[in-house]
Amino acid sequence: MEQFKFRLIQYAYLVRLHKPIGTVLLLWPTLWALWFASHGRPPLLHVGIFCLGTLLMRSAGCAINDYADRDFDQYVKRTENRPLTSGKISKKEALFVAGVLAFISFVIVLPLNRLTIELSFAALFIAVLYPFTKRFFAMPQAILGIAFGFGIPMAYAAELNEIPWQAWLMLLGNIFWAIAYDTAYAMVDRDDDIKIGIKTSAITFGKFEVAAIVICYLLFFSVMAYLALLERLNHWFWAGWLIAFGCAVYHYTLVKTRERMQCFKAFNHNNWLGAALFGGVALAYLN
Repeated sequence: MEQFKFRLIQYAYLVRLHKPIGTVLLLWPTLWALWFASHGRPPLLHVGIFCLGTLLMRSAGCAINDYADRDFDQYVKRTENRPLTSGKISKKEALFVAGVLAFISFVIVLPLNRLTIELSFAALFIAVLYPFTKRFFAMPQAILGIAFGFGIPMAYAAELNEIPWQAWLMLLGNIFWAIAYDTAYAMVDRDDDIKIGIKTSAITFGKFEVAAIVICYLLFFSVMAYLALLERLNHWFWAGWLIAFGCAVYHYTLVKTRERMQCFKAFNHNNWLGAALFGGVALAYLN
């Protein structure tokens, strides 16, 4: 029984149940899209499916990520004690956990339309691809942005049975947002990543990484503002937008120090940026 309990705890660490930041960073864009696509009236079933699916797919992605990075994590101080790289669980167990979670994710989208179900396969492919892009692609954060934003076209598909261009524009905006917050995250591990040969945007941007973060934030906020203007959202959206923009300014004050813990703090605080934007969207459609 003790051994079973130990393994369950390690599986929970593997899928980052103790670190929900990744789940909410994936969830906020999905909720924006659900509210935009349904004009603020998404069916509760759809909200429940996408919320649970977000948790499950993020968890599966973490297991896949740790499998892909198992030979690198031991050389990074922040990740050296993760269950797989430290030997607390096996490679087969990590793949099994990822497979089970991905299967459950697929099952829960079955009540949705065919287009959304088909998109779920693309979402899984991108989630599997992302961890391996760090070996050869100079900007893996862009792939992360697609992975973390793929709930956007899926949400539009679920509500409209098609994917309008606004969905792809919102996805593009999410890519800019992901590059911004994950570059801050990558700044935490930059020295270790350089040593082991991992590619990240923090390394690619070099001494211009802070400027790149600012530019990506500005592009993201511009996209969201344009979409809101198209929807003619009222002052509640702009209140949320301004609060979110204030969060981004705060993040700049943290990342400009280039100190590890300050950059990590900026990354985590993006939860509030996403929440503020969703709050503005939800309230705008209520009034």
